[in-house]
Amino acid sequence: MRQSPPARPGMLVSDAETPFLLLDVDNFEGNLACLSTMATAAGIKVRPHAKTHKSSVIAQKQMKYGAIGVCVQKVAEAEALAWGGVTDILVTNQIIAPDKIARLAALSSVADVALCVDDIRQVDVIESVAATMSIRMNLFIEVDVGGGRCGVNTGEAAIELASRIAKSKHLKFGGIQAYNGKAQHIACYERREEQASRGAEKCSDMLDAMTRVGIECRTVSGGGTGTFEFDIESGVYTEIQPGSYCFMDADYTKNRDRTGATSSLFQQSLFVVSSVISTPRHGVVVLDAGHKSIAIDRGFPVALGRPDFEIVSVSDEHTRIAVREATSSANIGERIKLVPGHCDPTVDRFDWYVCARGERVVSLWPVSARGAVY
Repeated sequence: MRQSPPARPGMLVSDAETPFLLLDVDNFEGNLACLSTMATAAGIKVRPHAKTHKSSVIAQKQMKYGAIGVCVQKVAEAEALAWGGVTDILVTNQIIAPDKIARLAALSSVADVALCVDDIRQVDVIESVAATMSIRMNLFIEVDVGGGRCGVNTGEAAIELASRIAKSKHLKFGGIQAYNGKAQHIACYERREEQASRGAEKCSDMLDAMTRVGIECRTVSGGGTGTFEFDIESGVYTEIQPGSYCFMDADYTKNRDRTGATSSLFQQSLFVVSSVISTPRHGVVVLDAGHKSIAIDRGFPVALGRPDFEIVSVSDEHTRIAVREATSSANIGERIKLVPGHCDPTVDRFDWYVCARGERVVSLWPVSARGAVY
């Protein structure tokens, strides 16, 4: 059951009920504009990953800034976004259950939906469902470009899959899916560039192998927030899939640019706002948000603008802070903006984005695909 919104348009941000998910609309729109400008200059398409925001509203805004569509990971995410008006969706995952494939096929009346394969057996199941529903389904071959997860590893395997797809009147070969999640959070600029380059080279080799046997591949989709600069320069990718760029998080602030400084292309736009509920003893502050409100899988959140605060523990519903400076303190009821360590799973803990410009709430956007895991 969706919870009631913690705020209403027109009210002050400081009057919203904590903890809540705050979106700084100015920074958010600046991030969309930044990526759009860079991609346009490079002549490359943008297909943002909606597993980050799980919002048809945000997906529509990304498309207004030039995105051609979105990526998702789950069938239920694809449904929520398609029903919300998004017309071009790539499921960057292997979907093997016939019922789930049928759900994707059913979306063909409102959206172009593609999904990924890395095994002939997956192709067989998808073909059977597509034949039953009398449609053609668009398939991308996933290539393992360093993530060590799903994907084929050789040109021969890619050719076998593409050939099998081409023989079916119910399937279409859409292109290659090539995302390396491990490369996104390599802090060192040179090492991150090296990993991205290796992935692009592997894709290039596969494309060459496919071309030699007469298989045309028009789309190579991949890349992310941490590597997109390298991906658009590679000459291999035709579209990129950054997700976190629109929000950012504390883990991405560890990435360095060419000079060794913190990369500043995108600004932090997403926060969890929490209240001080206790100062039980000197030097200790307790907040009303725990890991049920903010993901800690990539480290504790950071208290924005409070270098005197060190977060020392996060439990179900509390965050405990050690105050570093003897002269610092916090008042009961004081609001603290927390920068999540990992934005994607943090979003999935909330039903609403409280959207603000400055100190005023301007809109409430639903997290329409919250909990969409099947």
